[in-house]
Formats: sequence, C-alpha cells, structure tokens
Amino acid sequence: MSYGKTDDFSYNVAEDPVAVRDLHATLLHQLGIDHQKLNFPFQGLDQKLTGVEAARVVKEILA
Repeated sequence: MSYGKTDDFSYNVAEDPVAVRDLHATLLHQLGIDHQKLNFPFQGLDQKLTGVEAARVVKEILA
C-alpha cells in the first residue's frame, strides 16, 4: 500500500503529507490507546510520544 505522492525526484511531498507524530497517533489508535492521554516521565517532565504539536489519526489508511 502507498499513501500520498512525491515529486519526480522523490525528494518533496507532493500530496497527502503524514508527519511522524501522525504515524505514531495512528499506531497508538490501532492499539486502542488514546495518543492525547499517553504520557511518560522523561527528565522530570511528562512527555508525549506524539510531541507537543497537534497530531491526528490518519483514517484514510485505515479503511
């Protein structure tokens, strides 16, 4: 399966970009874990696997 498209040199995303945080959110969703609630302690702070920017579940690849 492929999702999205790149340019002719496969260097830049041309269509449907997916960030790593979106991939993590999608994998966690498939495991039944809410990515917004999953926190873990690291160097005295609570961290999220998906980071601080907004992440989304890529439902287009789940169909």
